Amino acid sequence: MSDKPTQLITDDQQAAPALRLVILLLVSTVAAGLVYVLWSFPASAPGLTHTVATQMSQSGVSHPVTAVLLNFRGYDTLLEMVVLLMALLGVWTLGGTADYHDHAPGPVLDTLARLLAPVLILVAAYLLWVGAHAPGGAFQAGSVLGAAGVLLLLAGWRPHVTLIALPLRLLLIIGPAAFVAMALVTLISEGRLLAYPVAQAGTLILILETAATLSIGVTLAALFLGGELSDTQSK
Repeated sequence: MSDKPTQLITDDQQAAPALRLVILLLVSTVAAGLVYVLWSFPASAPGLTHTVATQMSQSGVSHPVTAVLLNFRGYDTLLEMVVLLMALLGVWTLGGTADYHDHAPGPVLDTLARLLAPVLILVAAYLLWVGAHAPGGAFQAGSVLGAAGVLLLLAGWRPHVTLIALPLRLLLIIGPAAFVAMALVTLISEGRLLAYPVAQAGTLILILETAATLSIGVTLAALFLGGELSDTQSK
């Protein structure tokens, strides 16, 4: 018999320590860099609180966090939504989680889902609306909306097959697509990305937050299902 399999195993065993050493060096280098950056930070910094406060009248909202996330640094929020969408695409590409076996929910879970799901949807709508002048906004509302979806999924609800293909994909991309469209429009009209006209800033931010809330909620619920949706779409 040939000794090639034995030789391959021996080569792998010899290469493993070297690979571990390379990984250890890379991780140590990154860790050392992070420690150096943190150590180089000044003990106290003035921050941008004053700058944000002086520009609030032009933001279209009265809450500083919403002003930063949706106006002054709106492209950060766009990139965060793209990262969330890419995470879902990664789950679908890798095949998702283990097989999920449907089963009839117990009376407690079924009743809880029927009672809480409408309440969670109302809470999500409230957080979306109140974000302009109080803590809230798209990510908080989207998280609560996603929680409502997960609760329904735990209770055995599944979207109809006609809702899984095009409608689902539209909901997943409506948030990032709205941001990209708004960025292009403001670039043409105002000369800068996501630089809203002052008079329409509040309305435009509400439109973007609504689209983002829908995308975030559906994405989180789809992440809970893992590869089950991708399997259904391929059938």
